[in-house]
Amino acid sequence: MRALSFKLSGKTACFKKPDVNEYAYFTYNNIHKPALLGLLGAVIGLDGHTQLLNKNRYLKLKDDGYPEFYEKLCHLKVSITPLTSKGYFSKKIQTFNNSVGYASYEAGGNLIVREQWLENPSWQIMILEYESEPYKKIEKYLLEGRVVFIPYLGKNDHPAQICEVEIIDLTNPVYNYVDSLFVKNFDILGGYEKEGELPFIFQEISPISLQKEYHFYEYAALIFTNLELENIPDNTYGYDGKNYAFI
Repeated sequence: MRALSFKLSGKTACFKKPDVNEYAYFTYNNIHKPALLGLLGAVIGLDGHTQLLNKNRYLKLKDDGYPEFYEKLCHLKVSITPLTSKGYFSKKIQTFNNSVGYASYEAGGNLIVREQWLENPSWQIMILEYESEPYKKIEKYLLEGRVVFIPYLGKNDHPAQICEVEIIDLTNPVYNYVDSLFVKNFDILGGYEKEGELPFIFQEISPISLQKEYHFYEYAALIFTNLELENIPDNTYGYDGKNYAFI
């Protein structure tokens, strides 16, 4: 089994949570699968939500089908490994003005926006080899350092850096630990931590797919831990002495 591997990083990132309050927009701690597929779609020039909205408006339809990037890439299996201690990135609230005039009904039309941004995030990304033209195009473009649209981490304020691109050969799992994010299963936790490390568990409810009719996120609890697992998740493979779960 082979996979396409690369490092994904940036100075800042914001993967906005849809459940916001009046004060600030908050971000997920890690890039999630739908956002990653959107980034890969940008690399090879696939349409996104805006193009689908414009198409549906012209055809007088409501949420007809998936965005092109998701329709063509949703079958890919990806592994996401945060390159930080215990899986957690530093965050700060950034405050700025949206003064286009129609942003707010307040006097002057100025809207004060507060967003939570990740600071210096980075991930090891792997994409399981898949016999499809979109996958082959992603592999070719990344290996050649080419993109159609500029990839970014959540929004265009946060350009993405892609480096260390390579094709790797995967093996069977090498032990009962998983070194990437994986979908939580209550039956698989409960072992000892890795030798010489303090135990930790990072958990986040994160999007893993899109609901077809209205394109809402569908969620799962993702775990990042150094605890031994009773059962290795499905679609887990070994590489260079570590295990990576593909979701």
